[in-house]
Amino acid sequence: MEKRWNIPDLKKGAQDISKIQEILKVDRVIASLLYQRNLKEYEEIKTFFRPELTQLHDPFIMKGMSVAIDRIDKAIANKEKILIYGDYDVDGTTAVSVVYRFFKTHTDQIAYYIPDRYAEGYGISFKGIDFAKENGFSLIIALDCGIKAIDKIDYANERKVDFIICDHHLPGEAIPKAIAVLDPKQHDCSYPYKELSGAGIGFKLIEAYSRKNNLDLQLCYNFLDLVVTSIAADIVPITGENRVLAHFGLEKMNTNPRPGLKALLNMNQLAREITITNLVFVLSPRINAAGRIKQGSAAVELLVCENEDEANELAKGINDTNTQRKDLDLGTTTEAFALLENDPITEFRKTTVLFSDKWHKGVVGIVASRLIEKYYKPTIVLTESDGKATGSARSVRDYDIYSAIEKCSDLLEQFGGHKFAAGLTMKKENVGDFITRFEDVVSRSISDDQLIPQLQIETELEFHEITQKLVRILKQFAPHGPENMMPVFVSKNVFDNGWAKIVGANHLKLELFQKSNPNIRFSAIAYDKGDYVKFFHDKTPMSIAYKIQENEFNGKTSIQLVIEDFKVS
Repeated sequence: MEKRWNIPDLKKGAQDISKIQEILKVDRVIASLLYQRNLKEYEEIKTFFRPELTQLHDPFIMKGMSVAIDRIDKAIANKEKILIYGDYDVDGTTAVSVVYRFFKTHTDQIAYYIPDRYAEGYGISFKGIDFAKENGFSLIIALDCGIKAIDKIDYANERKVDFIICDHHLPGEAIPKAIAVLDPKQHDCSYPYKELSGAGIGFKLIEAYSRKNNLDLQLCYNFLDLVVTSIAADIVPITGENRVLAHFGLEKMNTNPRPGLKALLNMNQLAREITITNLVFVLSPRINAAGRIKQGSAAVELLVCENEDEANELAKGINDTNTQRKDLDLGTTTEAFALLENDPITEFRKTTVLFSDKWHKGVVGIVASRLIEKYYKPTIVLTESDGKATGSARSVRDYDIYSAIEKCSDLLEQFGGHKFAAGLTMKKENVGDFITRFEDVVSRSISDDQLIPQLQIETELEFHEITQKLVRILKQFAPHGPENMMPVFVSKNVFDNGWAKIVGANHLKLELFQKSNPNIRFSAIAYDKGDYVKFFHDKTPMSIAYKIQENEFNGKTSIQLVIEDFKVS
């Protein structure tokens, strides 16, 4: 599918860009990147390039934090049994691992609970509360879930089981009647950073406990390898406080990761510097696989493990589970593509909604993402679970799928999530009406532009501007993620030196130059774009959209362009 290139008009920012150049003594390329990240003043630019743990906000600013810590202090002092409860995805299991392992050093009256994806579903469950009551737990700390669990918390209150909710999802109109609710997205919460992950909220909880009890904060910072894993997996913005947590989390990941993470890294031959990309595409799917295919508690068992031999065994089991997940993913995706290709009205719809009672609940979210890659429409994939239709929603850039689902809420049993990803459950007899309503809601609120995949470009470059100094500074923009993506540049009137060839599985290898500076050449790779080789063989002038990376080969480091897209100049 052809992409629209969004190339910003930087003329209106010319004055700010010049000011940044003057302040930092940098070229216009770096200044324009900072400007587009809304970084214009020296101090905020310094903070961006030099993250410090002292930049973290006081956790007690978060609404409910003081009450939460007082209740935990009381529970530990009275030797109450505490249950750490979390969702079964990466954010939930890392959050549980952080809080469980931290408080395990302060009380032995503690356990963790991950709901079964199939028997209990997402979030806090009645079964989980019953488990707590039957086993003498008087306090549940819920992580990455609970902000909309009104009836579940009422049920717990009736049974004298207290709740502390640590969530980062959007609240509904009512807030659960828990002892404390920690969620920066509450409208009356003055916490200055709103985009923490679930494990990020868990981290702020243990940070607050440590501050109140005069503990060494390094005890909290030791968990940042888990926190950065959650930040990467949950695709939260890597700005502000998340950037600090991610920076130091990656530092921990690359120097002294906990045994469970180290085992997964070694098993998947990740020996070089670990980046956010590695966490998103290698570690996260494997941790997720436990909850998708079997039981999320297996992931927590690995992440809290302190023995390397045991961790290696647990990691092998999770790796094997991920192999099963990939097989299910491939089969379900193939079936979903076939359903759409055989449906004559697919091309006329603004949405994709599919339902099959044969699909595995653990892979429907992945399949929804695959469908967006091909069809680029707000997408929902549903399967049957406990006699109901349940599944995952994924959105396209800049379209709020959560709001669209909310407008269909009378047809749903439950739903929750973010602007770009959500989960939902409904009676099977409502699926047809939901498909019709959802299509109508989206059709009325989405623009044609939003249904065209877009590639965000930072600025146009001439090849002579690509220098080792530029590459060194670009590396300091990491860690990358939402709202600070790795920069994509455009260069026009580009030619190959005549050796363009297809390598591997339809990848295109090139050596590129511009006629304005024919002696400046860069090697380039374009993954899965071998079909473009004919344009370079025909000497067609091309425009390329690309990222700039370093390539190591035979002990030598060189600049390589990783091409995202082509257009004829």
